Order: sequence, then structure tokens, then C-alpha cells
Amino acid sequence: MEAEKKPPAVSDVGAWAMNVVSSVGIIMANKQLMSSSGYAFAFATTLTGFHFTVTALVGWISNATGYSVSKHVPLWELVWFSLVANTSITGMNLSLMLNSVGFYQISKLSMIPVVCLMEWVLNSKHYTTKVISAVVVVAAGVGICTVTDVEVNAKGFICACVAVFCTSLQQITIGSFQKKYNIGSFELLSKTAPIQAISLIILGPFVDYYLNGRSLLNYNFSGGATFFILLSCSLAVFCNMSQYLCIGRFSATSFQVLGHMKTVCVLILGWILFDSALTVKNIMGMLLAVMGMVVYSWAVEAEKKAATPIPRNKSDMLNGEDVPLKARVSGLPTVDLEEGEMKS
Repeated sequence: MEAEKKPPAVSDVGAWAMNVVSSVGIIMANKQLMSSSGYAFAFATTLTGFHFTVTALVGWISNATGYSVSKHVPLWELVWFSLVANTSITGMNLSLMLNSVGFYQISKLSMIPVVCLMEWVLNSKHYTTKVISAVVVVAAGVGICTVTDVEVNAKGFICACVAVFCTSLQQITIGSFQKKYNIGSFELLSKTAPIQAISLIILGPFVDYYLNGRSLLNYNFSGGATFFILLSCSLAVFCNMSQYLCIGRFSATSFQVLGHMKTVCVLILGWILFDSALTVKNIMGMLLAVMGMVVYSWAVEAEKKAATPIPRNKSDMLNGEDVPLKARVSGLPTVDLEEGEMKS
């Protein structure tokens, strides 16, 4: 019966693949859209509002056509979650603006231990030594790949702390909501996306103006820029959907480890598509990170097998109890394990 409840392995692989492909794809599209050599659309928070607007539209169409079923989640919890998620987005943008790229990468690496700590505090989840060791190896490898200059200031440090805390809490809450309300990943996304879309569309232009001093009203929406905005929004639907799917099916910690795999993919594609520098240090860090991910996968599987109860004999499972067979069926001979003799 337990095997029937478990989703097929291909679905798990498909969820990971969807997240990796859509996440890497959206980064490449946004790089072309937002870079000065591309279309210079320097409105990251507003663009995120566009993402959730399209996601909310897809969710509404899905509910209207009967493809998905809407389940009840208290409005105050949806608003609370959206507030945390939007604070995460704004905090990340402010952290990137106020801190060096090196410290920004370190703050992202710190999400793994923060997520582990929060899951331990909030959900009483424990990790084996193998899992912890694998996570350390992954973080070290990605750190070697990405961390260069490290400069920090008071405002930047506060923004980074807020961003890390809210992002970790958001990812843990996704899994908790799905279990608490027995709601699917897409259904939950359909409920949170409209609230995030409205708030980000309203506040996004003001946040972006504070970040770069440019007004969205003065931007020239050319055909190329519009195409990449639509492409980014389309990829965001799959990215958001797969994020909820992965966290609901696995854990926030596993999602963070997967996120560093995406970092490695972005570095490689940046080298191929945008002529980014790829040094021996980058390559060694990538190899170390990939090795850590392999060890992490093995450690998680070993943890699952160790937690699986050993099947009992049919005679011991009679009536669903661990009562000795002698006590339940009188008159039948039993074996004394110490004497090795048959008794009546």
C-alpha cells in the first residue's frame, strides 16, 4: 500500500528538471533583458510583479476550466505568506544593490544552514551526519565558484539578513501549507500569486525607482524588450510551479541544494553564451559542488531507507498486533527460542 501512495520516480525527476530548466532559462532571459548590453530593463521588482500576474492568470484559467480544484486556505495566512515572499524578493534586490557580489553570494549560501535550523526548530526535523557533511561540501564548492570580493556595510548586512530569513521561511511555509491544507502545489500557487501580483505591481515601481533612480514610465518598450518580458513571464510560471512542487514533494533543504546546482549551470551557460570568464578555480569549485550534490542524494536515500520499518512476518501481523501467536491461537504448538523444543 505504501508503494502505491508514493509518486513515481519519473515525476520526481520531472519536477527537478522543470525547476532547473525554467530557473536557468529565466536567468538567461533576464540577463538579456536587464543588462546594459541588452535592453536595460532595470526594474527587477516590477518584473517579478509581471511574473506573478501571468502566473495568477494561468491559475485562474486552470480553475475556470476545471483542470484544477480550488481548496480553502484562510485569507490571513495567504496574506501573511505573500508579505513574507515579497519581503524576500525586495530584500534580495536591496542586498544585491548595497553589498558586493561576493557577500551577496555568501548570504545565499547561508540559506542552507538557516533552512536546516528553521526546519529543526519549527518542524523538529533532524539530519544525519552524512546529510550535513554533503551540504557543507556543496556550499564549499559553490563558494569557491562564485565568491570573489567580499565587502559589507551595516545597511547591506541588515537587508541580507532579512532576505535570507524571509526566503528560508517562505520555502518552509510552502511545504507546511501543502501538508496542513492537503492542497496541491499548483492550487496553492494559484491562491498566493494574485496577492503577490497586486502588491508587487503597486509597490514595484517605487522600489525600483529607489534602487536605480529610473522611472518605469520613461522606459521605451521596444519589440525586443516586450518579447523578452513575455518570455521571462512564461518561464516564471514553470519556475514558480516547479518550486512549489519540489518543496511540497521533498523539502526546503533539498530545494536549496538544487538551487546551487542551478548556480553551476548558470556559470557554464554564461561562459558559453555570454563569454563570461571561467577559471581553474571556477572549474574546481563546480566539480566539488557536483560531488557534494551526488553525496547529498545518496545520503538522503540512505536516510529514507533507514527510516523505513522492516516488514514483519505474516504471523506477527495477524490482526495488526504484535501479540505472540500463542496468545491469540490456543492449542497450537510454539517454539521456545532458548530451548529449541516444541511445546503444546
